[in-house]
Amino acid sequence: MGAETIWNYRRPVWASGRRNLEERGVRMSGLRLMAVHAHPDDESSKGAATLARYAAAGHRVMVVTLTGGERGDILNPAMDLPDVHGHIAEIRRDEMAKAAEILGVEHHWLGFVDSGLPKGDPLPPLPEDCFALVPLEISTEALVRAVRQFRPHVMTTYDENGGYPHPDHIRCHQVSVAAFEAAADYRRYPQAGDPWSVSKLYYNHGFLRQRMQLLQDEFARNGEVGPFAKWLKHWQPDHDVFAERVTTRVECADYFGQRDDALRAHATQIDPNGDFFAAPIEWQQRLWPTEEFELARSRVPVTLPETDLFVGIEDNG
Repeated sequence: MGAETIWNYRRPVWASGRRNLEERGVRMSGLRLMAVHAHPDDESSKGAATLARYAAAGHRVMVVTLTGGERGDILNPAMDLPDVHGHIAEIRRDEMAKAAEILGVEHHWLGFVDSGLPKGDPLPPLPEDCFALVPLEISTEALVRAVRQFRPHVMTTYDENGGYPHPDHIRCHQVSVAAFEAAADYRRYPQAGDPWSVSKLYYNHGFLRQRMQLLQDEFARNGEVGPFAKWLKHWQPDHDVFAERVTTRVECADYFGQRDDALRAHATQIDPNGDFFAAPIEWQQRLWPTEEFELARSRVPVTLPETDLFVGIEDNG
């Protein structure tokens, strides 16, 4: 890739699920939450019930999706069709709009191109036009612009491993952390709007061994095999993310149904008969009624552990 490469991203597109809340008479607060994700569907599988809870409470919630998911695999056999492959970009945009409406959140496309998940040994090079290869300064500026326009009090994103090592997830972490710092600095990206200081930055931690073990044990108690044994078999018991990193547990069991409906809206990405939906919601609500986060940065005083992403932040607009 030559030095003359010019990086472009599509013009931002904003969509809103907020209107539905206002029509239902939900009183909007002055607190704002921005969830930054790599691809459409990530917002529905990582912290979605928390987003729905805060939106229903009247807080403004925005999902920022960094790429269009154009290079994602089709994971639902019913959608693995030539016409779907030929229109995957448009279909995934429609899926994202449906999911945002279900969750009651606003949505913003940052407009970069999906990097895809490299496969093979050795791994092939990433496509030249992809998000993971965009210089950090350029992708950070795009997110800083969105932050300064929306002015969130809280941001959520992935940890340094991306949740799992997809190149776009790792880059999402890097861009989110950089934008959290840069958005508050008037010297950085002055053309991207007035500075805004985000109070708190969290990492999502949704893939927890303890939760999976509890659900697998519940299958066994009910005389069923359960789908999670194959995952647990390869998981080192001494690698305890929950104990090591989780600082914040948000009660959101009442919104698990919305979470699942939002994920089903991404019909190309989830098999409705797959493992994600195997455990009845009633079990999940009883055994593990929370979603988990790690407080990575804070500009306000905190006391850990927490049960609310907004704790310590004044509702002053």
